Amino acid sequence: MTTDDLLELLVRAAAAVERVVRAVTGPDRRGRTDRPGQYALDLVADAAALEVLVTAPLAVLSEESGWGGRPGADLTVVLDPVDGSTNASRHIPYWATSACVLDGDGPLVALVVNQATGVATTAVRGEGARRDGEPIAPGKTERVEDAVVTLSGRPAEWLPWKQFRALGSAALNLCDVAAGSLDGLVDGGAWHAPWDYMGGLLICREAGAELVDAAGRELVVLDADARRQLLAAATPALLEDLRRALPAPGPPA
Repeated sequence: MTTDDLLELLVRAAAAVERVVRAVTGPDRRGRTDRPGQYALDLVADAAALEVLVTAPLAVLSEESGWGGRPGADLTVVLDPVDGSTNASRHIPYWATSACVLDGDGPLVALVVNQATGVATTAVRGEGARRDGEPIAPGKTERVEDAVVTLSGRPAEWLPWKQFRALGSAALNLCDVAAGSLDGLVDGGAWHAPWDYMGGLLICREAGAELVDAAGRELVVLDADARRQLLAAATPALLEDLRRALPAPGPPA
């Protein structure tokens, strides 16, 4: 499959998610499953996305259903059908479907679409990142005092950022850093899984934004149990400034 084929497949999967979630209304919108943190709409969205993705020769790693598709395939889709499920359940217009195709060299094609607004951010390795077809780039902020940052949880240290937000979707947060809408992202702990950030990772890389794990761990992992503490920034200087929000390293073991 070409990268164009892969991107078209991800677009069709995201469109299927939007259709089925839009149909979940009233009290059902906030319905939960027996799994902690999971909404019923997450499962509806997952089933819709998988119905599209399994038509291609791909393996799939989804937040909601784990491994599926074709075991041993050369390509793997890392999928979060609804990133920002609480926002979706409450009609807060900041939730996404995030999907990223990986090959043997890592992230290859990514799509993150804000399902409430229809704004889509895409990236193809070596070809840059785009928002609704237009090239994107991060801002030029270098000092935390000038930065508008988004937080996931409370950081260890409260820095003198210009302003902060807590928006509720890591995938969209990363796209907004890549596009210059936000200057940085700080996680308060290591709780984001690969499906939360993989699409945003490729988008940040292709746009020229910085994204790392706070402890220096590899971000490109296909492990459902892996959790990372994300730090993202418009510039290398700001990234180093944001590290001050992390706890000081402990003594050697």
